[in-house]
Amino acid sequence: MGTSASPLPAGFRHGLGGARGRAVGPCGEPRRGRARAARIVAAPGRRCFTLTAMSGVGVQAGSVRIGGGAALAVLAGPCVIESRDSALRHAEALAAIARRCAIGLVYKSSFDKANRTSGRSFRGLGLEEGLRVLEDVRAATGLPVVTDVHEREQVAAVAQVADILQTPALLCRQTDFVQAVAASGRVVNLKKGQVLSPWDMVHVVDKARETGNPNILVTERGASFGYQNLVSDMRSLVVLAEAGCPVVFDATHSVQLPGGGGSVSGGQREFVPALARAAVAVGIDALFLEVHEDPAHALSDAATSWPLAALEDLLRRVIAIDEARR
Repeated sequence: MGTSASPLPAGFRHGLGGARGRAVGPCGEPRRGRARAARIVAAPGRRCFTLTAMSGVGVQAGSVRIGGGAALAVLAGPCVIESRDSALRHAEALAAIARRCAIGLVYKSSFDKANRTSGRSFRGLGLEEGLRVLEDVRAATGLPVVTDVHEREQVAAVAQVADILQTPALLCRQTDFVQAVAASGRVVNLKKGQVLSPWDMVHVVDKARETGNPNILVTERGASFGYQNLVSDMRSLVVLAEAGCPVVFDATHSVQLPGGGGSVSGGQREFVPALARAAVAVGIDALFLEVHEDPAHALSDAATSWPLAALEDLLRRVIAIDEARR
């Protein structure tokens, strides 16, 4: 990752250092203070910065280790639980792919999508039935599971089933909600809001940690760029690591065009591989991908879901990048 000779943004000046090896500043001087997010190498005569490691902190979600020096992990599955049969079919296929690729995989699917563009859109099976399906997925495949929580009242029930509780991006500023989810004691995946800078997320992480729960993930999913468009700034992955927790990149939501389909969100699925490869090269700890056996007919996020049949090829490509940068 290179920069010109101009000064780094404030977040980068104080936000980079060394999780592996000695932390150094722009001119090679030792850095002081708390553990930093990354190690920077400065080339003589210019500010040339190479990210070699993200956060040294790791969390355990079932059998899957995320961060802390572990190999790249993946959170993957259909956006929403469409039916029990569909969930089990996807989960079994994902478990087989994960075994062949030797990658830790957490099954992702939502029992309720309370943030759909239109009130007429399919939302899922609901709390009780959806959690039963996720229990069946865990029992049948052995995969840990992650699912969204939209309300404080859902936390206790979801925490009995899910290995990771995920907070929707649009709710990341809701203090009571974030702290209620973190207080569950489960691993929490905090998704960065589309309207937030990456520097703002340190406050969201701090709110969650105030509950005493250290098991926090933080996810980049793109930033609003005008109306109905998102952009992914790879620099934000480095800044997010400043919060001292594993960093996840959501490659499918990052290509979303919110509301771009009128009553549904549009998307640019063709850019998923490029963004995924770039994020892994930066040094993320986990990759988030919504996948579907028939994306065109997915009941949620049809425009951005990655085809299940193409997942193994994509994972092998990003695994090779992850191994090469270590």
